[in-house]
Amino acid sequence: MTFKALGTALFAALTLLLSLDSAGARTLNIVAFGDSLTSGYQLPPDEAFPARLETLARSKGLDVTIANAGVSGDTTADGLARIDWSIPDGTDGVILELGANDALRGLSPEESLKNLETMIVRLKERKISVLLAGILAPPNMGADYETKFNGMYKLLGEKHGVPVYPFFLDGVTLNTGMQLEDGMHPNGAGTKVMAEKFFPVFETFLKSLPQ
Repeated sequence: MTFKALGTALFAALTLLLSLDSAGARTLNIVAFGDSLTSGYQLPPDEAFPARLETLARSKGLDVTIANAGVSGDTTADGLARIDWSIPDGTDGVILELGANDALRGLSPEESLKNLETMIVRLKERKISVLLAGILAPPNMGADYETKFNGMYKLLGEKHGVPVYPFFLDGVTLNTGMQLEDGMHPNGAGTKVMAEKFFPVFETFLKSLPQ
């Protein structure tokens, strides 16, 4: 084989490899499944947390879509009731954010943990990876309630081998400039900060998914 022929063959092989790699690349489909903190309560759609996170991820060169499956007012029991039909086939991963309304209503941490665990198990049975977003109970619920409620996310993460983002509202709570007038929900600036703080864990989560 002449040098020119060898060069042509190598170029053809390289072109084939590049085309196969390109063909194998695909968009990762993520569903953000939660309550009003996910849905974007009183915010335009492009300022809700899932949209903020998708925009940030794409600006970093990640090929991902994030569907917003948040429903205002949902408890963990409500989420469990709709988890099967709310997460479509073909979903690669779910950001599971529920529990805030359980704490506000003083619902049993044991029941909340059971509901979250059932959702995690069902998703994993469908080969859908889970990133669990934690919430902290209000301090007025008492020390015993706080300990049980706040610890359940880490417990579930360790038991089921899923990554956990400890506090979904990090950077927003107690910061009036990041909240709506109700003092609980993030405003547009708040969801931007939430996405920025969440992103490192999310990026690692994406890299763990089958490509």
